[in-house]
Amino acid sequence: MKIVDPAKLLQGNRRSLAKAITLTESSLDSHREQSQALLNSVLSHTGSSVRIGITGVPGVGKSTFIEAFGLHLTALGKKVAVLAVDPSSPVTGGSILGDKTRMEVLSQQQNAFIRPSPSSGSLGGVAQKTREAMLLCEAAGYDVIIIETVGVGQSEYQVAGMVDFFLLLMLPNAGDELQGIKKGILELADAIIVNKADGVSQSLARQAKAHYENALHFVAQNGHWQPKVLTCSALENANIDTIWEMISSYFEAPQLSKHRASKRKHQNLEWMQSLIHELLELKLTRSSASNSHKNLVSQQVSEGSKTPLQAATEIIDRLFLDQKDN
Repeated sequence: MKIVDPAKLLQGNRRSLAKAITLTESSLDSHREQSQALLNSVLSHTGSSVRIGITGVPGVGKSTFIEAFGLHLTALGKKVAVLAVDPSSPVTGGSILGDKTRMEVLSQQQNAFIRPSPSSGSLGGVAQKTREAMLLCEAAGYDVIIIETVGVGQSEYQVAGMVDFFLLLMLPNAGDELQGIKKGILELADAIIVNKADGVSQSLARQAKAHYENALHFVAQNGHWQPKVLTCSALENANIDTIWEMISSYFEAPQLSKHRASKRKHQNLEWMQSLIHELLELKLTRSSASNSHKNLVSQQVSEGSKTPLQAATEIIDRLFLDQKDN
């Protein structure tokens, strides 16, 4: 694969951006080296976008919301990129492949870029690839990066660990919903949006809003920002502008600037720490001697003849020894 021209990427060339993301998704060593060289060359042009994570329960209308939200932003002159994280799908890389066709109007916008998540199993998994795709989109001049969680569970935490603002979409039937919400997800949310507040569901949406506001009182917050609860109808394009105004207020608040900068630094350090573990695992897998030794001590651990700590120490020591010999 030919390396991408950084100049074209920085000019916002969509084809160059698509090729650059494909390069980062490759598991070949040569491609990984090229992608890292490319990222290093454009790194100084990243970091200025608004990073928004969006998650929601099944049937909440994420695709409809993201399209309505994205169209509102492009109408304001913003360049919008939509990425996905779905660690649960090793084959398709996430249902956003279908979302791209459902977001038909948004995908046709010149200032919009929609990208499915890569399949899992490569270096760093889906979360790392999405992080790198986010940086490339920023380098290409996209003002707002929307990262959608397609899967459920761990993906919410992964997305919250790479964005500035985390939106939780919920349905109007609050009584049932509250039973299924994990407290940890509420703690991640910077705002809860009750979608489908239209027709006969408007009164239910208002009730849900009150329920969620009450629920947030029992959730530990960071103290820098009080999470908001809003209602909207993505289908009828109602209150989408209000949601953007709320998010904008978060980024425009002078008292939050240090918090946002600190949050990004912490996210980068966590990303580095995660990559250290994943690179070690990759080297272990690619070393036949170390991998064979790992299988041997794994059997001993399962039989109870060796402690997990002793086995882990042996595996790492053997890996370093093999690397030194090579």
